[in-house]
Amino acid sequence: MKLRHAGRAALLGLALCASLAAAAPAAAPHVGVLAQVEPGQWQLRETGTSTPPRAMCVADPAMLLQLGHPGALCSRFVIADTAGSATVHYTCPGAGHGRTTLSIETPRVIHVETQGIAGGLPFDHDYEARRLGACAR
Repeated sequence: MKLRHAGRAALLGLALCASLAAAAPAAAPHVGVLAQVEPGQWQLRETGTSTPPRAMCVADPAMLLQLGHPGALCSRFVIADTAGSATVHYTCPGAGHGRTTLSIETPRVIHVETQGIAGGLPFDHDYEARRLGACAR
């Protein structure tokens, strides 16, 4: 009998810990390769298309991990993080999810492959990104 109650108490304790962990906001995981990316004005050109390049001010290089969900509050899971590249899976509650691989050629030239679901529709993009200079004020 005592073992049965001890088991229930242990399960209740685990459930309580899990619910408290779920309620606390998670810190964004560290992606070391982002330290090599210089903030500033970047031009993203989608490879293999005639789509005009887009410019974006990158204040925080982590923005490049969520090109399919700009500005969304998403949780991230780092799949791989090496000296020259990183792969991150992210989930944005109510908005979708994505997987991005960022490869460093130089601190001013990077390659970004991203795919996922946004607004209920799939996306799959491959960008060459070049730093143009400082962001316009």
